[in-house]
Amino acid sequence: MAQQGIVLDQDQFCCSVCLDLLKDPVTLPCGHSYCSNCIEGYWDKDEQKGVYSCPQCRQSFTPRPALKRNYMLAEVVEKLKETRGAQAVPSELTSPAGPGEVTCDLCTGPSKQRALKSCLVCMVSYCQTHLQPHYQVLGLKKHKLVEATSGLQEMICSSHDKLLEVFCRTDQQCICMLCTMDEHKGHDTVSVKAERKEKQDKMILSQQEVQQRVQQREKKLKELQQAVESHKVSGQAAEKDSERIFTELIRSIGLISSMAERKRSEVKDLIRAQQGAAVRPAEGLLKRLEQEIAELRRRDAELEKLSHTEDNIHFLQNYQSLSGTSVSSDVPSISVPPVQYFKHVTEVVSELRDKLEELIQREWSNISTTVSRVEVFLPPEPKTRTDLLPYSCQLSLDPNTAHIKLCLSKKNMKVSRLNQNQSYGFHRDRFTSCCQVLCREALSGRCYWEVEWKDRTVDIAVSYKDINRTDLSSRFGFNDMSWSLRCCDEYSFTHNSVETAVSGPQSSRVGVYLDHKAGTLSFYRVVSETVTLFLRIQTTFTQPLYAGFWPGGNDSAEIIKLW
Repeated sequence: MAQQGIVLDQDQFCCSVCLDLLKDPVTLPCGHSYCSNCIEGYWDKDEQKGVYSCPQCRQSFTPRPALKRNYMLAEVVEKLKETRGAQAVPSELTSPAGPGEVTCDLCTGPSKQRALKSCLVCMVSYCQTHLQPHYQVLGLKKHKLVEATSGLQEMICSSHDKLLEVFCRTDQQCICMLCTMDEHKGHDTVSVKAERKEKQDKMILSQQEVQQRVQQREKKLKELQQAVESHKVSGQAAEKDSERIFTELIRSIGLISSMAERKRSEVKDLIRAQQGAAVRPAEGLLKRLEQEIAELRRRDAELEKLSHTEDNIHFLQNYQSLSGTSVSSDVPSISVPPVQYFKHVTEVVSELRDKLEELIQREWSNISTTVSRVEVFLPPEPKTRTDLLPYSCQLSLDPNTAHIKLCLSKKNMKVSRLNQNQSYGFHRDRFTSCCQVLCREALSGRCYWEVEWKDRTVDIAVSYKDINRTDLSSRFGFNDMSWSLRCCDEYSFTHNSVETAVSGPQSSRVGVYLDHKAGTLSFYRVVSETVTLFLRIQTTFTQPLYAGFWPGGNDSAEIIKLW
C-alpha cells in the first residue's frame, strides 16, 4: 500500500525577520529558527545592552549564544525549493512603510514593512507578520499594544528605564512606578489613565468654550458685514442722488454753475471721506474677528484631534499647550445703529436744489454736518493700542506754516529747532512769532497718531486753522483756538492760557486720540505695544483741527508712521 506523502507548507520554513525562506538556518535554544545573517544582525543592534532575545517569544539569553547551522532544517528547505520552488511572501503580509509612517523594528533589508502596533512592554513596533506572536504566545498576549507610534522612547522614564504609567500632579509630569518611591515620594500621584480622563473632561469644556466664542464672533461678524454693506450701498446711493440733484441745479441756474460744480465735487469728496472714515475701523475689526475665528477654529481642530488619540502620554504632554486659548474671551462691544446712513444727505441736497447762491452758502454747513453724523457702528472707547490703530491717520508737516528756525526732515515727518534761520519763502500761513508748525491734514471724526519727542521740551498740540500767526498770542495753548500738551520732566496741559499740571509716567513716545464729534482729546504713554492713558479732556470742537508742534531749543519731534 502506498504511503501518503506529507504536505509541507512553505510559510512554516520562512524566517520571521526577513519573511523569506530560511537561508543558512540556525536554531536558538528556545527552538525558533532564523536565517543566520538575520538573527546576527538583529542581535548586533542590542550589543550594548548585553541581553539577547528571541524576536518571536522574547526569551532572553546571556551571554550571546553561539549559533550553529541546523543541517536537517537546511536540507528540508532545499528539498522544498526543489519540489515547489521558492514562493513570495503573501502580498497582504508585506506593506512597505511610506513617508512618515512607523516602520517595523524587526524587519531587515532596504524595504521595511509598515508597523501596525507598538508594544509598551517590549518597547518595539511590529508589522503584521512580526505581531502574530503577541496574539498567539500566552506570555505575550498580556502585553499592552497601542497604535504604532514613533515616540516609544518618550514613554520611558529616562532615570529608571521603566514605562511612564503614573502622573505626578504635584510636578505636573509623567513618571514611572520607581519614581513614586524616589524623587516623587509623597507627591500627589494618579495613573496616567485617570489623569487623562480628568483632563479629557476639562478639554471638552474648553472645546465648548472655544466653539461658543466662535459662534459669538460669527454672529458679530455677520452684523458688521451687513452694516458695512448697507453703509456702502447707502453711500453710493447718496452720491448718485447728489450727482443728479446738482446736475439739475447747474442746468436750471446758469449764473451759479461754476459754484455748483465746485460744491458738487466737495459733497462727493465729503461723502467718500466720511464713508471711508466710518468703514475703516469696522473693516479693521472685521479682520480682527476673522483672525480670531480662524485661530479658535484651528485650536478646536487641535483639541478635537488630541481628544481621539489613544496615546495617554502624548495626550498629557500636549494637553497643557492646547488647553488654553490665546484669544481673549471678551467679545468686542459693538453697537450697530439703525439703518439711516446718508439718506438725510439726499434730503438736504434736494432742498438746496431750488435755492439761489446765498442759500447755497448758508446751507453748506448743514450738508457737511449731516454727512459727518453717519456711523457704520458705534465703537467702544479704545483701551489698547490695538483698539487705537484702526483710527490711525498719516500726518505730514506743512512747510508753509513752519517758523524760520524750524527744520523739517524725513519727508516732513520730523521737526527740529535750530539756531540759524531756514531759507523759507514768504507765505501768509507761516508762524512769524512762535517757533511752531502745523500739519497739512484736517482732522475730524476719530483720529489717532503717535509722536516721538527728544531732548528737553516739546509741545504736542491741536489747533484750528485760522489761529493767529503773527504775534505771541499765537503760541499753542495760549488762546482759545488751540490745546497743547507740554512734554518735559513733567507733563502739563494748556488751553486759553490756563496751565494744568498732569501726573503720569514719562515716555519718549506719546499717542494722541481725537474724537472730534464727542469733543474728547486723549493722550497716551506708548511703550512698545502698550498704551497708558494719562490725560483726557472734554470740550466742544467747532472746526476741523490740525496737529501742531512747538519744540524747545535744539529739541525735536517726529510723527511715527503707523501704516
